[in-house]
Amino acid sequence: MTKNLKLKAARAAKDMTQQNLADAVGVVRQTINAIELGEYNPSIRLCSAICKTLGKTLNDLFWEEDK
Repeated sequence: MTKNLKLKAARAAKDMTQQNLADAVGVVRQTINAIELGEYNPSIRLCSAICKTLGKTLNDLFWEEDK
């Protein structure tokens, strides 16, 4: 998996820490960190909660562009 820099950028744009986002979606901070590092593939339910919290779509944050 590749790093999710789009998630990190969207979180930073909302001035949220990993802990803030984790609290908002009901996971531990380490889960958000692992998603951003590309070490964890979140469920669609968690992806949806993250998108709703950050005001983004699934395509905005989790769609991988063709290289």
